[in-house]
Amino acid sequence: MINNKPSLWTSGKLVWLLIFCGSLSLILIRLNKINLLQVQSKQTLNLNNIAANVLTQQRVEEFKTVMLKSWQQEAQVKGFSDSIPSSFQGAIIEAAKLSPPQKIIALTFDDGPWPESTAEILDILKKNQIKGTFFVVGQNVKNYPNLLKQEIAEGHVIGNHTWHHWYQFLNPQAAAYEIDHTSDLIFQTTGLKTNLFRPPGGFMHNGVVNYARNSKYAIILWSSDSVDYSRPAVPKLIANVFREAKPGGIVLMHDGGGNRSKTVEALPQIIASFRKQGYRFVTIPELLEIEDKKQRLIETRK
Repeated sequence: MINNKPSLWTSGKLVWLLIFCGSLSLILIRLNKINLLQVQSKQTLNLNNIAANVLTQQRVEEFKTVMLKSWQQEAQVKGFSDSIPSSFQGAIIEAAKLSPPQKIIALTFDDGPWPESTAEILDILKKNQIKGTFFVVGQNVKNYPNLLKQEIAEGHVIGNHTWHHWYQFLNPQAAAYEIDHTSDLIFQTTGLKTNLFRPPGGFMHNGVVNYARNSKYAIILWSSDSVDYSRPAVPKLIANVFREAKPGGIVLMHDGGGNRSKTVEALPQIIASFRKQGYRFVTIPELLEIEDKKQRLIETRK
């Protein structure tokens, strides 16, 4: 009698092995499909994210364009074009000559726009509902154009403070570049032109003032210097402002060119002290317009 058990057993093992291999193959195929689906899903998500980011960036740029046009229109409607009476074109002004004296004062800020301090000063002015005059440096406008746009949007006046803020003597060509290049960039950034000019350091004989005067800019100096560029203690900075403060005066401070934390700290106290003395705040064009009206009234009476 022949025993067939080993043969049957061997066949059984082969069957089970085939079943196992088949099942394993199916599992591997399914895992590969799952991995493939996951990869495709990730690729789809990445593509969607890229598309979304591109679309978001486009919308941001469109929004910026719309906002800039809105700011320009608002500024022009409100008269923030820095226009001044023709009698002051080419003139040198340290303060307004008012008769009788009126308790008005102009706050001016030089050397910006500047990271942090310009925005902080704008916030203080906004909270106190004050419009200031900012004499900007061209290379800083190039680096921080949005701060200049914010100044215009919030109703402040812009003046030209040269491109490099150099003190040394400049030949006529260099002086023209310093002033014209800055004014061109202000216009390109905001859509507004300025005919206000302040020479760096108040230097009157290094070539730039002559060019500015011949180009019909009003040369705006100051009657009250905070000396904040030397970063005095806050009480000293405030005392500097009020030492020469007077009706129709122009106060010099700085929002750029270095660390202006002392100016930022002192500004609310300066504003409060002026108001306590009965002053109101005006921009440089407003100050000159008030003087011009007074002069025309005097001439009419004569």
